[in-house]
Amino acid sequence: MKRAARLNAILDLLAAKGEVTVEELVEQFEASSATTRRDLDTLAEQRLLTRTHGGAVAQTVAYELPIRYKSHLRTHEKESIAQTAAGLVAPGMVVGLSGGTTTTAIAAALAARDDLAANGGITVVTNAVNIAAQLATRPEIKVVVTGGVIHSRSYELVGPFVEQLLRGVRLDIAFIGVNGMDALAGATTQDEREAAVNRMMAERARRAVVVTDASKLGVEAFTAVGGVDLFPTVITDAGADAEALASLRAAGYVVLVA
Repeated sequence: MKRAARLNAILDLLAAKGEVTVEELVEQFEASSATTRRDLDTLAEQRLLTRTHGGAVAQTVAYELPIRYKSHLRTHEKESIAQTAAGLVAPGMVVGLSGGTTTTAIAAALAARDDLAANGGITVVTNAVNIAAQLATRPEIKVVVTGGVIHSRSYELVGPFVEQLLRGVRLDIAFIGVNGMDALAGATTQDEREAAVNRMMAERARRAVVVTDASKLGVEAFTAVGGVDLFPTVITDAGADAEALASLRAAGYVVLVA
């Protein structure tokens, strides 16, 4: 396993378990003890975990890993969600994309649509600089980037400048990534600044859609974004728990399983 993939896998395991030891990492990834310790030291230097004697424990921010790491998690599921989401977009639409790995996958799916150029293209409004860069070379996609202060973990622009621009636009559809999606708590994120931007982007859209992989269903994060009145539609993947899906539907959500 290459080092980058191994670091991602260590973070994924740590997020699931909360604590790991050098011995179990050696056994799981078949790297030497010295290599494993260097991996843990590297992640500790980036403040993604806390080193302990013989292993590591999760940081309090382990659930909000930088997007460069999260992009390698649940890749197949996010691609499936992205294809379903992109299928809701018609030529000529104005599309809102919040930051996040799932919305980044949606941007890639939209960029791969051959029919957009022949029918006038689309406009994408985003507060994620990585998504803007990804779409900037596609002549059939007009990219509108909000202003704001960049969030180093998610590459999202946040703050009053973002809200100022969003007040002046109307979106046909907005795809919003979240850290948690619960039938009662609704959509939630770990960062209150991102939540404020996500909420306003959803409010400016005729249709607002939560896009989330199954691991976030039934989860409540720090800050509320909105409930079924704001997000009537949720797109998730086929690995979703049947009980979680039933709870969302009972609460009034239209749930599309990719």
